[in-house]
Amino acid sequence: MPGRPTQSAEDYLERIHELIEEKGYARVVDIADSLQVREASVTSMVQRLGEQGYLNYERYRGLVLTPKGREVACQIQERHETLARFFSLLGIDTETQRRDIEGIEHHLSTDTVRLLADLVAFFESKPETLKKFLESRGGSRGRSPRGNGASV
Repeated sequence: MPGRPTQSAEDYLERIHELIEEKGYARVVDIADSLQVREASVTSMVQRLGEQGYLNYERYRGLVLTPKGREVACQIQERHETLARFFSLLGIDTETQRRDIEGIEHHLSTDTVRLLADLVAFFESKPETLKKFLESRGGSRGRSPRGNGASV
């Protein structure tokens, strides 16, 4: 994983960061439970992430993200939040959002995420413009122009 971490590594770093924020610590068993993977898989990934300088294991504290690991985790978290805000504005249901975000969040460039964040801010500051856009799509939030219920 020289350079940018793999999608899987990003998922681990994001989840470790979330656990630390939620509970104050991240343990292998907690990561395995939340990602629905075996503890052995988590241990293997944690070792790789440690070797690459993304995290450290500290006795009694568990896993601790290095500044490098925290930076990657925060970037992924920001991407996730930006996409969730964008999809929410469009009226896409939370389950569809979850699936779609997991599918694309690792593949978007920083510039694209920044553009989407700007678009979200624009629509949030101009609700009438958002309303006109949604009405132009058939008047139904999160539905296709044909009204067949397909997600945007």
